[in-house]
Amino acid sequence: MQSQDTASILKALFLFVPVALIFYFGIIRPQKKQQKQLLDMIKNLKRNDEVVTFGGIHGTIVNVKEKTFILRVDENAKLEIDKSSIAYVVKQRQE
Repeated sequence: MQSQDTASILKALFLFVPVALIFYFGIIRPQKKQQKQLLDMIKNLKRNDEVVTFGGIHGTIVNVKEKTFILRVDENAKLEIDKSSIAYVVKQRQE
């Protein structure tokens, strides 16, 4: 009776471990890698970089603050946005 219980526990374990590994390597690890790349990209943004926000606003960074950017979106229009709202860089300034 006890050997059957042990066998069923081992079967469940042998099914759970591969599923957990697939979940980790298929979902969690790539998501962490993508998040790290996004944070690195935001950290390296500088003045005159052209960016797009998650809301779809296109602009050029004119000032970098501790937690925000000031974006120029038109000749006389500027917006202050959180750094975390940057989706991607269109063009980085060349030094």
